[in-house]
Amino acid sequence: MAGGAGSGALRELILVVAVALAGLLLAMVAAFTPWHATPAGNAPAGLVELHGPGDPGPGPGAPHVG
Repeated sequence: MAGGAGSGALRELILVVAVALAGLLLAMVAAFTPWHATPAGNAPAGLVELHGPGDPGPGPGAPHVG
């Protein structure tokens, strides 16, 4: 009886590790695949600006709103 319980536990452990590896693989694909396409092809990744085109941005004279 103890042999059957160990086999089920090992099978469950292998399933948990396989699901974890599949999740890690999907996360890596999502993180490192270029997803923002342009007419000329995939654009390189860059920083996202957090202010509008007419906004002076956070500077010494700009008050913080939020």
